[in-house]
Amino acid sequence: MRASRLDPLWADYEAHHRTAGNKWCHAAGIPLILAGLLGLLSVPVLTVEGARVEAALLLIAVMAGLYLWLDARLGAAMLAATLLLYLGARLLDWRAALGLLLAGWILQFIGHGLYEKRSPAFFHNLTHLLVGPLWVLNHALRLRR
Repeated sequence: MRASRLDPLWADYEAHHRTAGNKWCHAAGIPLILAGLLGLLSVPVLTVEGARVEAALLLIAVMAGLYLWLDARLGAAMLAATLLLYLGARLLDWRAALGLLLAGWILQFIGHGLYEKRSPAFFHNLTHLLVGPLWVLNHALRLRR
């Protein structure tokens, strides 16, 4: 398999996520964080010719561009998963969305504090905030080894 742009990011991310407990906390927590964030950002920021443009859709567009550039197949799967998550998240009351966001972050810190015994990777490299959702999806779908 040829190297991809994702490989160096993946290796660094994997080094910070070795224990089964931490991986489980991320598998549960990252989707909660993303759903909460999308729910909170699902308010119109502007209207273009009668169509509402939400901050959540702008975030999805940026994420999709990055993920497709990093790995086309995994990026396409991530775009589909994120759009499905968005469709549900936009129905949430802001308090429910905030609750999901907080629950997800609590799981992240439990994973790193209790299981990994190491600070989260994004403390040292903010790109890990973007790599995490892709990593979780790949662990669920096994699109990439």
